[in-house]
Amino acid sequence: MTTTPLKGSERVAVRGARVLQPADAAERLEVSIILRRRGRDTMRRRIESLSSAARPAAAMTRQEFARLHGAEAADFTAVRTFAAAHGLSILGEHAARRTVKLAGTVAQFCAAFSVQLNVMSHDGGTYRGRTGAVRLPSELDGIVEAVLGLDNRPQAKPHFRVRPAVAAAVSYTPLQVARAYGYPAGAGAGECVAIIELGGGYRPADLDAYFARLGIPSPTVVAVSVDHAGNTPSGSGSGPDGEVMLDVEVVGAIAPAAKIAVYFAPNTDAGFLDAITTAIHDTTHNPSVVSISWGGPETSWTAQALTAMDEALQSAAALGLTVCVASGDNGSSDGAAGGDHVDFPASSPYALACGGTALRIGPTSITRESVWNDGPNGGASGGGISTFFAAPAWQKNLRALDAKGRYIPLAMRGVPDVAGDADPQTGYEVRVDGADTVIGGTSAVAPLWAALIARINAINGKSAGLIAPLLYANAAALRDVTQGNNGDFEASTGWDACTGLGSPDGESLVGIL
Repeated sequence: MTTTPLKGSERVAVRGARVLQPADAAERLEVSIILRRRGRDTMRRRIESLSSAARPAAAMTRQEFARLHGAEAADFTAVRTFAAAHGLSILGEHAARRTVKLAGTVAQFCAAFSVQLNVMSHDGGTYRGRTGAVRLPSELDGIVEAVLGLDNRPQAKPHFRVRPAVAAAVSYTPLQVARAYGYPAGAGAGECVAIIELGGGYRPADLDAYFARLGIPSPTVVAVSVDHAGNTPSGSGSGPDGEVMLDVEVVGAIAPAAKIAVYFAPNTDAGFLDAITTAIHDTTHNPSVVSISWGGPETSWTAQALTAMDEALQSAAALGLTVCVASGDNGSSDGAAGGDHVDFPASSPYALACGGTALRIGPTSITRESVWNDGPNGGASGGGISTFFAAPAWQKNLRALDAKGRYIPLAMRGVPDVAGDADPQTGYEVRVDGADTVIGGTSAVAPLWAALIARINAINGKSAGLIAPLLYANAAALRDVTQGNNGDFEASTGWDACTGLGSPDGESLVGIL
């Protein structure tokens, strides 16, 4: 049988990892197959229209999207034939998500895709991994765009920081932060905010206690299982529970009348993508805003995964959804070796990348706001220049100011787009696993912006959708942050690679969006 390497599927081992042994041939696993899009040229033109702040295209319904841009029936048939030939089971097919879920043993998948799966050991533990490319039979070449899930290494990290004991620190409730940023009155009635989580969980009793203390009703929170994951609190506030509770409590405090749908998925490339596409195409909960506080350096992803995730966020834009993504907590390096890096999926042009500030609030207004940077061990706002995605139209002619005082023209995507309070020393009062604590990180900024968009959508009676072109065309509607740095990039007047266009001025954004 003639096979062809799947473009962009090449994997390398986690830094410092070594092979312990071949993976158990009888181990069963599930793999996500991503198919090509129907009407690709039409979709490209629609995305180009969405990129215009003057006359963006109208949002599509989910039914219309599935019909015009879902996978072709013939492509599903081709994958079914391939699966049957290798003894693989079809667990599900979804046209709008362009996804086929296959199940089988390690031995069957190794034979089907010409890969070797091994148990790999590294500092963080073990994972089932592969190196090199996935290979496809000639009949699937051009039909299949990604094969995800063979490798189950942890793909992303949550971007939150529990505050250490610091004498000069202050803390705020999400409502205090929203008031400081001039959020418009409202509670997000009729909206649904989707939150993506790759571990941990929430306890309803904690949520009830938290919102009772704030004097507001508990929001409606529903857990959605993706790829067998679920709401499973770990009992550790410094673990993923801290991420989940921070996200839910920030959104719930600011938009208590909105439904919150939490999509729990495994922390793998397949799980992450499946969670996003499940939320985007969910016709039951119909979210209009998505909040994502997980990610990893672009260099930790395969090109096929970067492309598949980016196309999912393009789909969200076409459907009129706004996707808010934390830009990372490790400054200009993003915690990766070898120079500057940006975090993904924040670096997708179709994500609203949310950076971090240190915010001081006086009795009546903000007294100071600067780039969040607590040093190498304390965290800093993620930001910089992508090495994978070209600069979108709305970032044309922008420049990034580096620490040496040089202005670097943006040929590639600049991160972040916007910012908000993220410094743990000016952090958010939350409740996690029965204990009250203070948390910061850009993980707080994604739900902070998502809740603002939910309020604005409810006020305007429509979904804001892809808002970046509008924000860049109306930069004066944001609070420019001009002090500080995130390592190798400096804040400056206008857009910068630390806090983007700045933090929100909520009332000013209502009319613009």
